[in-house]
Amino acid sequence: MFAADRIVLWAPWMVVFMPLFGFMVLAFFGGLAKRQGQQQGMMVLATACTFASFFLALLTVKSLLSLPVGDHGLHFAQPTLAEFNWIDVGGLTIPMTLLIDPLSSTMMLVITGIGSLIHLYSIGYMSHDEERVRYFSYLNLFTFFMLVLVTGASLALMFVGWEGVGLCSYLLIGFWFKKKSASDAGKKAFIVNRVGDAGLIIGMALAAAKLGTLSLMELSTGVKTMAIEEFGVFGPLTLISIALFIGACGKSAQIPLHVWLPDAMEGPTPVSALIHAATMVTAGVYMVARLGAVYQHSETAMWLVAAIGGVTAFVAATIAIVQNDIKKVLAYSTVSQLGYMFLACGVGAYGVAVFHLVTHAFFKALMFLGSGSVIHGLSGEQDMRQMGGLRTRMPWTFWTFTAGWLAIIGFPGLSGYFSKEEILMAAFGHNVFLFGLALFTAGLTAFYMSRLYFMTFLGEYRGGLEKKHEDHAGHDAHADHAKADDHSHGHGHGGIHESPAVMLIPLFLLAIGSILAGYIHVPQFVEPAIRVEEALEHISWMPVAAFAVAFAGFWLAYLMYAGPMRELPAKVAAKFAGVKDLLDAKWGFDDAYDSFVRNGVNGVVDVSERVLWKKVDAGWIDGAVNGIAQMTNDFSQGGKLLQNGLVRGSAISILAGAVALLSAILWANS
Repeated sequence: MFAADRIVLWAPWMVVFMPLFGFMVLAFFGGLAKRQGQQQGMMVLATACTFASFFLALLTVKSLLSLPVGDHGLHFAQPTLAEFNWIDVGGLTIPMTLLIDPLSSTMMLVITGIGSLIHLYSIGYMSHDEERVRYFSYLNLFTFFMLVLVTGASLALMFVGWEGVGLCSYLLIGFWFKKKSASDAGKKAFIVNRVGDAGLIIGMALAAAKLGTLSLMELSTGVKTMAIEEFGVFGPLTLISIALFIGACGKSAQIPLHVWLPDAMEGPTPVSALIHAATMVTAGVYMVARLGAVYQHSETAMWLVAAIGGVTAFVAATIAIVQNDIKKVLAYSTVSQLGYMFLACGVGAYGVAVFHLVTHAFFKALMFLGSGSVIHGLSGEQDMRQMGGLRTRMPWTFWTFTAGWLAIIGFPGLSGYFSKEEILMAAFGHNVFLFGLALFTAGLTAFYMSRLYFMTFLGEYRGGLEKKHEDHAGHDAHADHAKADDHSHGHGHGGIHESPAVMLIPLFLLAIGSILAGYIHVPQFVEPAIRVEEALEHISWMPVAAFAVAFAGFWLAYLMYAGPMRELPAKVAAKFAGVKDLLDAKWGFDDAYDSFVRNGVNGVVDVSERVLWKKVDAGWIDGAVNGIAQMTNDFSQGGKLLQNGLVRGSAISILAGAVALLSAILWANS
């Protein structure tokens, strides 16, 4: 048995490096395991590494809780790794150190806990994919980089994890790279995140230049002595905060850099749960919360964070209303909920933002994995218009999904109810307009999630899978569903079927978390690490208002998709065709970017080809290099005439030298 202080020394590093160990084993021996038919063992090993990381994270938190309250926020590092400085240049010193405090330990538990369940679920979901070892190696590497991101004690070490999860998301989203839509989605995610990362790099450079440090602790404590920069004043703290927030917008899919996340649905469904629920997309929220003390010193940056978060929450919710792909609805829901988290950060409720991050991780992971169970049971079908009546055919999936649905719409007593209510109270105390926008968005959330729930599980089954099974007994059902999101669905199940136990167990555990996570006092636990005092005033009527808008959204969805007014959606779409077209076009963001990048003589691609490639690269750069080479060649050709080995050539050289020497002597004497 280890003492608490000894656990603190080695456990955090083991938490981080266990997934990396799993990746290295799968990377080096995965090919051999595949040839010998031992892929199942590799999947179990990868899953075991994440579970081991989770239990080590529990030990770390236990030892952290044993410390006096005043000691929260200390650095804990392995001595052998802390003996050298990782970066030491130009007066900037960055040690290889982990920051273990209430905030980072909360993120560690979320990442490893939910990540482990996603690994376990994937054993069943990917059981028939030929490249499942490669898939699990990517999952392990992703988990490693995400842990580096949330435990790094400096912006520089955080950046390593930041870029690492960006790389792994590209690999996972485009896992089935032979499918063009998947490879395009992976590239889109990678490119859009590079735009955001440019802002992050600029913010880091400004922090190093203006504040002389990249340490998260020093940044949070050092600004205490600096004056608050009022609204409209673009001082160093405002510039640093805005630049870092641009990076957060890219990673956490906020307007205008949100367009990559819905397309990321092209990856396997467990990847969607991993990226969109508890890990990558929450990185931006974590960074802003971690640097809350810095943001508090810039009224302009705070206003920007709150405004972008509120608008993103609303816009994404409106788009989700018209989606028919079950995973696309959940994707836009994720964008909207992330907007809620940034709204909380922008009004100074950083602990509340992390609270919603935690509750969202449970119910959104549950619903993504639940949607994967539905897709698995329907042999690849993702269109909700081809679903219905699955309540009796997939009962375990139905009941667990119900817990996630009730949590996200804000049903009293479930996790989402508590975290959303606190965000609404924080917004009301800061800005009435933002509060109204957030409250209306809560109603939209209840509507589109209830729409998904009713279209998928209630009513009569509207698809043709069972008829196809009767007509083509024994035929591989996946061949009849070209829209399937992966290759694991078609393995002989002809009709609708419930998922195997290895997929259902994570659903049960996540359902329990979706119910109980709201009772954990996350804001009070993480606030000492954020170093910002949060005064959240309780508003007695807020629970009533939150429940009222949630019930209104639920009841309207019931009437339109499960009740007596089922003809109403078509009538509304016809009457408001312009609005419907706008929402179908996702408010025009993708079209605008496509036009900017591809279309016309002034598009980015065209300008890059005409100017950067043909003129600058091929014309000037290649021309200069080739010109120097040609000049050297011409000079060599001329010199070669004097070095041809012939006597007459040597005689001419001697004569020329003598003439030159004699001329020099005569010129000197004159």
